[in-house]
Amino acid sequence: MELTLDFKKKIATALIEARNNYGGSEAHFASTKGLSPAQYSRLKNGQIDQLLSPTAWIALARQLGVTLSKRTHKIVRTEVYNEIEESIKFCQEFHKSIILVDETGIGKTACAKHICSKLKNAFYIDCSQAKSRIQFMKLLARTLGIETALKSRGNRYIDIKENVKYTLANILQNPVIILDEAGDLDYASFLDIKELWNASEDACGWFMMGADGLRNKIETGMKYNRVGFAELFSRFSDEYISIIPTVEEDRKAFYNQMILDIVKANGDVAKAAQYARACVSKGKSLRHLDTLLKLDANG
Repeated sequence: MELTLDFKKKIATALIEARNNYGGSEAHFASTKGLSPAQYSRLKNGQIDQLLSPTAWIALARQLGVTLSKRTHKIVRTEVYNEIEESIKFCQEFHKSIILVDETGIGKTACAKHICSKLKNAFYIDCSQAKSRIQFMKLLARTLGIETALKSRGNRYIDIKENVKYTLANILQNPVIILDEAGDLDYASFLDIKELWNASEDACGWFMMGADGLRNKIETGMKYNRVGFAELFSRFSDEYISIIPTVEEDRKAFYNQMILDIVKANGDVAKAAQYARACVSKGKSLRHLDTLLKLDANG
C-alpha cells in the first residue's frame, strides 16, 4: 500500500498537535504512539518520507483519527457535549470520579474523544477493545506511554500496573482517565480500577461512561456483595449521572433540538426539521441521522 506524502504530513501535523496535550516526556509521548524517540524527533523536524512503514503510518492515523475521507463530520456543541465536557473538566480539576449512564446513540463517544483531544493529560480508553484485566491494563499503560511488552521479570503484569499507578500519582499533572464502554470490562478489571483509584487519590480524575449494561454490572455486583463493587461505586460519588430527560415529552424535545443543531452544522439546513422529525418520530438515534446525512451527501 502506497500512502501519499500529503497524507503523511497530515498525520504528522495531528501528531505534533497531540503532543501539546501530553504532560510527560517526549520519549513517553512517542511510546504512546508506538514510535521510538528518534523516530518522533525526525518526524517533528519534517523528516517524513521513508521514515515509517505503511503499516506504522496507518496505525498512527488510526490513533489520531486522521482519514483520507473528504467528508468530515463537524463536532457540534450539543447539550450532550457540554455536559460531558463540564463533567470531565470537573473530574480533572478536582480529582473526582463520575459515572455517566445514558442512552446509546447520543454521541457520548464522539464527544468524549473530541474533548480529550483538546485537554492536556486527558486519556481516552475504549474498554470494549480491552475487556480482560491484562488487556485493559496494557491498553491504559500504552495510552500513558508506559512500556508493556512482557519480555522480562521487569515487565510483568504486576510491574506494568505499578508503573501505571506511579505515573498517575506522581508523573502526570492532573491526569483524567475517560473509561468509555466500561460495562464491557470483566470483574477483575473493576477491581483494578479501584486499586488504581486508591493509588492515585487526590492526583487523578476518572470519568466512566456506558449505557444500561454498565449500570447493571455495578448494581448486580453490589446486590450479590461481590468484593469491590460497593467500594468502587462509593469512590465514583455513589451515584450515576445522566443527560437525556426521562419525561417523554422533554426527551423528544431534547432529541429534536440536538438533531436540529447537528444537521444545521453538517447537512442541508433546509432539511434540518425534516431529519429531526424522521429520527424523533421513530425513536431513532444519531447513528440513524448519520445514515441520512450520508445518503443525502451521496445524492
